[in-house]
Amino acid sequence: MTAAAPRIRPLGGRARRRAENADPETRTNISDADRSRPVVRATLAIGQVVVFVLLLIAGLGPLVWLALAAVSPTQDLIQGPFSFFSSGTVQWENLGIAWERGRIGHYLLNTAILALGSMVATLFISTTAAFVITVLKPRWGGLFSGAILATLFIPGIVSLVPLYLTVRDLPVVGISLVNTWWAVWLPAAATAFNVLIISRFLESIPAELYEAARIDGAGALRILWSIVLPLARPILGVVGLLTVVASWKDYLWPLLVLPNPENQPVSVALPRLAEQTELSVQMAALFLSLIVPVVLFLIFQRQFLRGASMSGGIKG
Repeated sequence: MTAAAPRIRPLGGRARRRAENADPETRTNISDADRSRPVVRATLAIGQVVVFVLLLIAGLGPLVWLALAAVSPTQDLIQGPFSFFSSGTVQWENLGIAWERGRIGHYLLNTAILALGSMVATLFISTTAAFVITVLKPRWGGLFSGAILATLFIPGIVSLVPLYLTVRDLPVVGISLVNTWWAVWLPAAATAFNVLIISRFLESIPAELYEAARIDGAGALRILWSIVLPLARPILGVVGLLTVVASWKDYLWPLLVLPNPENQPVSVALPRLAEQTELSVQMAALFLSLIVPVVLFLIFQRQFLRGASMSGGIKG
């Protein structure tokens, strides 16, 4: 005679909460019993509000200060960092003077050309390199991947001089790229970090898709165009946005390879503008130069956060 299986009684409310708190994936620093207490709930609510307000001040405070300083007279800014409109005047003309005399529009156009060109070059080089390493997998792929990974351990300041000498006298061709857009586009494209990000994403694509395409007679270019690029749109968007942001705020390299003021981006032109104009016009120029990055972040904030999480995962 077979013994009946013991009947398992479902856990009650308190026992179930105790079991959930024992699970490391659902356990928190504050138990459900503590959360039910009015004092704890009030403390948590107040703490969350305080943290939110502090983060809001830290994030928007500098932007609000710069916006107020952009339309304030120079005398008020010299009087104190928070003495806005103490003289009772609002100088909206500071924005027009900064745009015309400082040629902010021209330098913003240069910055946009450099950023978009760097993005296109980066996506082309990084995608093709990751495709060769991950999908085609040549015999020397492991050595090539290791060489790319090794460049991440080289500080950028160490390779600055050799890179500048290479750009000034391009090997084999023997031409100089100084004072050309290519002097910024090509070094921006050779970024090992972007190659690793795209390679890791391509590794998550099932290999059966590539095998099925090869059976149907698709070549490498067909696989790249019809399979890899459509599936890799999310990661390509993240890499493109990160490249645009890095190029937009870059200062040292454009300063070295673009000595002609007509070709310089806004990050290089603003320090020179500070020597030629008064303080209020400088603040207006800084405010105008920040509008585009802020708008880009507001539009593509989801992609920016996704890129930050991916970069943190790889670096960790």
